[in-house]
Amino acid sequence: MTDRFDGFDRLRDGYDVVVLGGGAAGLNGALMLARARRSVAVIDSGAPRNAPAAGVHGLLAREGMPPGELLERGRAEVRGYGGHVVSGEVTGAVRDDDGLFTVELADGGSVRARRLLVTTGLVDELPDVSGLRERFGRDVVHCPYCHGWEIRDRAIGVLGSGPLSVHQALLFRQWSDDVTFFAHTLPALTDEQAEELAARDVRVVDGEVAALEITDDRLTGVRLADGTVVAREAVATAPRMVARAGFLKALGLVPVEHQSGAGEYVPADPTGRTEVPGVWAAGNVTDLSAQVGSAAAAGAAAGAQINADLITEETRAAVTARREGR
Repeated sequence: MTDRFDGFDRLRDGYDVVVLGGGAAGLNGALMLARARRSVAVIDSGAPRNAPAAGVHGLLAREGMPPGELLERGRAEVRGYGGHVVSGEVTGAVRDDDGLFTVELADGGSVRARRLLVTTGLVDELPDVSGLRERFGRDVVHCPYCHGWEIRDRAIGVLGSGPLSVHQALLFRQWSDDVTFFAHTLPALTDEQAEELAARDVRVVDGEVAALEITDDRLTGVRLADGTVVAREAVATAPRMVARAGFLKALGLVPVEHQSGAGEYVPADPTGRTEVPGVWAAGNVTDLSAQVGSAAAAGAAAGAQINADLITEETRAAVTARREGR
């Protein structure tokens, strides 16, 4: 397998743990496991969710660091403890008769592991508005805690796109006095929602949004279907968030609808343990709201739990062997 990342890792026959996904959650989980002297491999497709962003925010001591640099440092740290980080796309995973997992790759290869840590993140499904995808991560944003400071005091438009859109408009009002809510294709506001927006001086514009207006590579307005243009310097929208987890279907692990209506996720308990024995999940694949810091923390916690689970299994085997005089 060709490794696009720095270093010369190659997958070998089997590992204690294979981590599926090389973002903050996956790399921090792998770091914990490698430091626990576990054999671990991270398989990463190289398509991080935050790739369009200029910097990572809200992460202590790494504020504003480019996402690519953060990942590069993480890979180096995992490798420094003997972990492998390789480029590859996971297409499936099955459990063998001997209880081991086989992870199948797009290039035809495969790798076996005693445990899996799923950290493949999610896909942001954006509304079908011309220009929205091209500007996403720049002057089209979704998270006020990730991007609010960068667009503070600007003319912000919030595109109604889901059940959390009104809440999103109220959040962005914290960063700017000039916030306009575009109802777009949402149902009519409830009386309570309308009252809340009015109380916070958030203007409401009815009518479907057709496109963003871009001038000299800058967002300058929001154009409605009737041709009306409302001047805006940034747009916030709440994408539908869908876990990257189709490859887990053969294991009986499929994403479910989040109670918020914001998307689909892979359920896991607070330790990251899923309903499938031997499979853990961490980061956005199981927590739609996780930022880089919380995703990394969840990965570390899951890594520790996996190591403890392996120790329990190994101790049980050692006790059995001792009793049998082996």
